[in-house]
Amino acid sequence: MTPLRRWFAVPLWKRVVAGLVLGIALGALWPEGAVAIRIVGELFARLIRMLVVPVVLVTVAAGIAALGDPRRLGPIGGRAVGLFALTTLIAVSIGMAAGLILRPGQGIALAGVAPHLLGRPVSPTEQLLGVIPVNIVDALAKGDMLAILFIAILLGVGAVVSGEAGRPVTALLQSLSSVLLQIVRIVMEVTPFGVLALIAGAVATGGAAVFVNIGWLALCVVLASLAQMALVHAPLIRFRAKLPVGRFYRGIADALVVAFSTASSSATLPVALRVAGDDLGVARPIASTVLPLGTSIGKDGTAMYVGLLGQFALQALGVVPDASMLAIMLLTGALAAFGTAPIPSASLFMLAAMGVGPEQTALVIGLVLPFDRLLDMTRTVPSASANLTVATLVARAEGALDERRFYGLDRPS
Repeated sequence: MTPLRRWFAVPLWKRVVAGLVLGIALGALWPEGAVAIRIVGELFARLIRMLVVPVVLVTVAAGIAALGDPRRLGPIGGRAVGLFALTTLIAVSIGMAAGLILRPGQGIALAGVAPHLLGRPVSPTEQLLGVIPVNIVDALAKGDMLAILFIAILLGVGAVVSGEAGRPVTALLQSLSSVLLQIVRIVMEVTPFGVLALIAGAVATGGAAVFVNIGWLALCVVLASLAQMALVHAPLIRFRAKLPVGRFYRGIADALVVAFSTASSSATLPVALRVAGDDLGVARPIASTVLPLGTSIGKDGTAMYVGLLGQFALQALGVVPDASMLAIMLLTGALAAFGTAPIPSASLFMLAAMGVGPEQTALVIGLVLPFDRLLDMTRTVPSASANLTVATLVARAEGALDERRFYGLDRPS
């Protein structure tokens, strides 16, 4: 096997960790060397910045357009979409609250970027007017995320309401989304070198304190994930579905373990379908409709993380958000999570939708990505929990929940 093939045979996360270790050593032992390779980090950051706008535009539009499937827009799908929207919005709130309370980004240096305001204060009226761009091309060129999200929503909704005539546009959006995700995977192959350079610069500038902040961020992810499951999913099961919470979580344990180990909602889907039918008693038509839909839009963990990471980045930049900024971050965070691909680390690219500039988004990605595998594994668990919670609620509402199966009295052969 050639050296190049040996390199690609090593899982990406291991290569990223190796880059992290080398970056720490370089920044601590030879700060001048960190300056010498700064261009590598800058090139990596530019690659990320290049992808942020098209990824947000296409994936959000594709996510909305995908709901044009009549099967998904029926009564079952409509109830599921409403529940997913509710849990997603609460998840963003919990993530933002965790960030505001624990302040994991306070005092961190993003590869030497000095804290600064994101611009002059903007009134709520100006913010509202800015949602609708005068020139779509200009909004895309400037990376105006509120306007880009508005464009994406209009494009997705337009494809849905156009019916048969809109199917080619829906197919094009899905195809573009797949192509962009492949481009993201290609760019991620550069990550070990970009991480080496960015981490070396961060350590040379801020010392070991940078890893204290990452530890706080990890703690926030764990606490917010537990809060979403305990304060949102569990009460919905107990008071809306009128089922015992302990029995529910015992029934979905296999799916949660797979979610944690794979960090992917898509990879969890086959197991989720099995436990929904065998252990929860959810009728197959309900499970086969709600759970695939949830894989696309039921991302409580991603929503929580996007809200948390937005606060992390603003704190690192020295920005104190006001009430109107928090409200906008709440709404855009939910939309960003709605459009995120169900693959590991995809949520990092949605950070720009939270009001953080593409350049700062790239720096945050470079700083967090080496640790993101474990964080991604953690936050995929509440996403899997949300999907099975919504499937159970819809089944209960439709009279399609087998309680004997749920309580283990009628096991499948």
